[in-house]
Amino acid sequence: MRRCLTLAKKGLGSTRPNPMVGCVIVHNNLIIGEGYTSPYGGDHAEVNAIMSVKNKELLPNATLYVSLEPCSHHGKTPPCSDLIVVHKIKEVIVGTIDDNSLVSGKGIEHLKNSGCKVSVGVLEKECLELNKRFFTFHNKKRPYVILKWAETRDGFIDIIREERSEKNPNWISNKVSQQLAHKWRSEEQSILVGTNTVINDNPRLNVRRWVGENPIRLILDNSLRIPHDFHVFDGSVQTIVFTSSKFMFEKAKENIILEYIDYAKSIPQQICDKLYEKNIQSVIIEGGAQILQSFIYDKLWDEARIFIGNCNFGKGLKAPRIKGAIKSIKDVDTDMLKLMVPLP
Repeated sequence: MRRCLTLAKKGLGSTRPNPMVGCVIVHNNLIIGEGYTSPYGGDHAEVNAIMSVKNKELLPNATLYVSLEPCSHHGKTPPCSDLIVVHKIKEVIVGTIDDNSLVSGKGIEHLKNSGCKVSVGVLEKECLELNKRFFTFHNKKRPYVILKWAETRDGFIDIIREERSEKNPNWISNKVSQQLAHKWRSEEQSILVGTNTVINDNPRLNVRRWVGENPIRLILDNSLRIPHDFHVFDGSVQTIVFTSSKFMFEKAKENIILEYIDYAKSIPQQICDKLYEKNIQSVIIEGGAQILQSFIYDKLWDEARIFIGNCNFGKGLKAPRIKGAIKSIKDVDTDMLKLMVPLP
């Protein structure tokens, strides 16, 4: 099962909206086949594992290990549980049940009804953690929310910006941390920032320092103050602007979508609702302090990733205030990275 988890992680960022799954097939204590979920629209882990077995005659006497319950419904591909039955695999070890309503025990039931011995719950905690985005989306009806920021040792997230200030980031974290942040972007489906962050930094919000798919850009801009020639409106990535303004761009902008929300109500909840409607399973929120704090106040977050840079500002914009359980603290070159999760 640990090998299944290792394989499954190879699909991080490419399988959504499907979960990441790993599968290993064993015969006489030897691995004869393995696979993981292909990018969305491709074959699932069980199919790839079965197809990798050179001698299919061994399958009836083999054991199939899979990190998530085999599907039992037709989607982009046929049901994996049917393929297992067709090849007469008699024993299946499952990490955890898929509680997506389309599956939710039906795959296991189908296997059992076909004479297959099924065991469930091997490394279940690890299997659930692997697909935390998928399970949060289906169970809580909202995306998995990651808060991320960098703060100084004396607790500031930025200097006080003047209107005439140059539109560039004021770096607190080091180059290694910046590259790690781009890796994180490649793993999430969307990235959210507020108006002031865009106006102050003119960010691209892409993964140029890593290899992977750029996340969908989410911008909060109540009165559409952001200049139209800024990077976020370059059309290179789908960009959703949350606004209450009815003013439209002078010219139609490719890949730009306006979503209207009521700024008098909970902004975090409305954003989560809109992302759920759009089947967006995860979001990493990178600033500014106000939008980060609003998600903390509304208790709409699943983990926080906080870089503490090796510098002091003395004065400036205070970093968000957060209470939670510290999951880990580690050094990233000269920075410290603190990972937090909500208190039970």
